[in-house]
Amino acid sequence: MNAPATTELPVVVIGAGPVGLAAAAHLIDQGVEPLVLEAGQAAGAAVREWSHVRLFSTWGEVIDPAAEKLLAPTGWTRPDPAAYPSGGDWAESYLRPLADVLGDRVRLDTTVTGVSRTGRDRIVDADREQQPFVVHVAHADGREERLFARAVIDASGTWATPSPAGGSGLAALGERAAADRITYRVPDLRDPAVRARYAGRRTAVIGSGASAFTALAYLADLAESDDGSGTKGVWILRRGISGSTFGGGTADQLPARGALGLAAKAAVDEGHADAVTGFRTEAIERDTDGRLVLAGEDGRRLDPVDEVIVLTGFRPDLSFLDELRLGLDERLQAPVALAPLIDPNQHSCGTVYPHGHRELSHPEQGVYLVGMKAYGRAPTFLAMTGYEQVRSVAAAIAGDLASADRVELTLPETGVCGGAGLFDTPDTQQAGDDGGCCAPAPRLVQLGAPAAAGAATEQAPAGGCCGS
Repeated sequence: MNAPATTELPVVVIGAGPVGLAAAAHLIDQGVEPLVLEAGQAAGAAVREWSHVRLFSTWGEVIDPAAEKLLAPTGWTRPDPAAYPSGGDWAESYLRPLADVLGDRVRLDTTVTGVSRTGRDRIVDADREQQPFVVHVAHADGREERLFARAVIDASGTWATPSPAGGSGLAALGERAAADRITYRVPDLRDPAVRARYAGRRTAVIGSGASAFTALAYLADLAESDDGSGTKGVWILRRGISGSTFGGGTADQLPARGALGLAAKAAVDEGHADAVTGFRTEAIERDTDGRLVLAGEDGRRLDPVDEVIVLTGFRPDLSFLDELRLGLDERLQAPVALAPLIDPNQHSCGTVYPHGHRELSHPEQGVYLVGMKAYGRAPTFLAMTGYEQVRSVAAAIAGDLASADRVELTLPETGVCGGAGLFDTPDTQQAGDDGGCCAPAPRLVQLGAPAAAGAATEQAPAGGCCGS
């Protein structure tokens, strides 16, 4: 079967999540036909898996303008821009109607298994750029198919490939064997079965981002409920406690994001969780009664826990793109030109520069990784970043370089500047006005004072230095 002429082909968009559907909307706005391939049974399948989690962005920040333009003629009612949706709200009130508008341009239960150039593996140079892309897919019934495309936008995200508990980036020894007591998602404690799994139990939460904050806050709420007596969290951090540990607090320009960090701090201050700092998990072992014991690279062994929640970030699945010539940063696995702009060693607040098709391009012309997939292993991605990415990419594919290069994006500050501080370093202990904070030696700590003397701790400004 011969591939049709490239100009007659659609642009294949991998993933029907928020950024993938926005990409389709922007392509239509540019007069380019999209074909969206979604592995799940519904649009926003990944978002639906965290439907119980509330976004820290408002509706006004998670609706793409080109998508809204498609929805407007259908009688769709735009949610209150100032309200905060849950993942379920986002999927049902925005992503599902958007996919419905796109109609046959969205194919569900369709998993992309490989992408290449027609008749060219990654080695062959001859006439490579003149060949259309070939996309191999597998359907839910086992049937395989190949599709052709003029360009490929991978918006498949990173949700399916969470990072492991191991501090070296590899699964901890025994991690796979303990899978029955480990989850890599924020648990939905509204589900009675899930609630019973954590109620009255001791749970380790590994991670230091918004997801870990959310899990700690949920466990604290459970501990204070009638059916959750005895619930206890153990917060495992690979670094020390510093002024940036709990995020920007009241200084965060996204108030709900700042509130997450404050909720995590309250969980520790009020005794619902203990924090173990400077702990990099090397092994997960079972004790005689089946509970889990976390062993660190430094030889420490923690008291047994009943459950472990691993929230150490995500990483991109690049396996199905192996025949393409991608230019990826060796650390972040993000596009080479984008990586310095999002490096978590340098960026932890609204310092990510506006970027578009040029920063997202690869040696293989016509291929773009967008959304969370573009960030590789870097955290703190916002939907508005992805929407601007696909606006620029769609314009570039359509040949409107003036619009594609006119990239403007202002991200809200987190209130925590000066880098993410991925590891404790001597200069984090410097005093002065540069925002440096102390980094305590690795030890088990309980932040805040006992209830009778807690007022002083509660009055300390968010982002202040930790006590000695």
